Amino acid sequence: MKNKFSILTMLSLLLVSVLTYGQAQKVDTLRVFYMGGQSNMDGYGYVSELPDTLNKTFENVWIFHGNPTPDDKPGGGMGVWEKLQPGHGGWMFSSDEKGNKLTNRFGVELSFAAKIKEFYPNEKIALIKYSKGGTSLDTLAPNYGCWDPEYVGVKGINQYDNFLTTVTNAYRIKDIDGNGIDDVLIPEGIIWMQGEADAIKKISAEKYYYNLKRMMGLIRAAFRKDNIPIVIGKISDSGQDEKDGKVWDYLDLVQYAQEQFVENDRHASIIRDTEKYSYTDEAHYDSKSLIEFGEKFASELYKLKSSIE
Repeated sequence: MKNKFSILTMLSLLLVSVLTYGQAQKVDTLRVFYMGGQSNMDGYGYVSELPDTLNKTFENVWIFHGNPTPDDKPGGGMGVWEKLQPGHGGWMFSSDEKGNKLTNRFGVELSFAAKIKEFYPNEKIALIKYSKGGTSLDTLAPNYGCWDPEYVGVKGINQYDNFLTTVTNAYRIKDIDGNGIDDVLIPEGIIWMQGEADAIKKISAEKYYYNLKRMMGLIRAAFRKDNIPIVIGKISDSGQDEKDGKVWDYLDLVQYAQEQFVENDRHASIIRDTEKYSYTDEAHYDSKSLIEFGEKFASELYKLKSSIE
């Protein structure tokens, strides 16, 4: 826990120094959006199924995709700023300080970027992504890593630490677009798609509201903006379980917790269209659904921001 707070403190000081520097020097400003969660935020759409409007390198949109790493393993959150292009999806994506290893999969980042540029056509956009498939908020859920800030484990490093490292590394770069002018990243929103792993067991599903509220508060704190808008995706079920058709046994409990969170937070909203989405397998949305999902995230975030400003 001490390590987590030291990283958060360092990040806070870094953000303050960046903003202070920006007040005294000629700078570019970029609207920054964070994307986090588990595999349906990773994205399992196929690049080969993208329309030409999204199968491209985006102008004036950059992404820092933190290297997704298991708990207690080194290298989590490493990455580089690059112009957004397809390939930031699936479990085989990786990154280090030299570059990104792109895949044949994509997530919501492409359609999100295309849609958000419609709202901010003359501005630069920066995406920070850290997500990892199978991860839960609760240590008691069966998972492939957890986000619990009090995680001890073997080395005390988990997905929350990797998130903090991702953001710290992203903010360390002063000129992300390489135009010779320092950049200031202005936190504009959080999109979050996660909860399936916590819906496997009743004990973790029953604690989901508390864990979600705490995690969203910590993510907001990392960006030093208590009221930064949050849009979460409501988890759904493909109905493809061979035994009873229900992949997530305690889906209803997690869905209720998600609804409760947005009801109690005036700076949060939820995407419910997920119940209509199609799947590539029992757990992952297909290409068409992910494209729609990204657009919904962008539209809902812009709508939310407009309602509270």
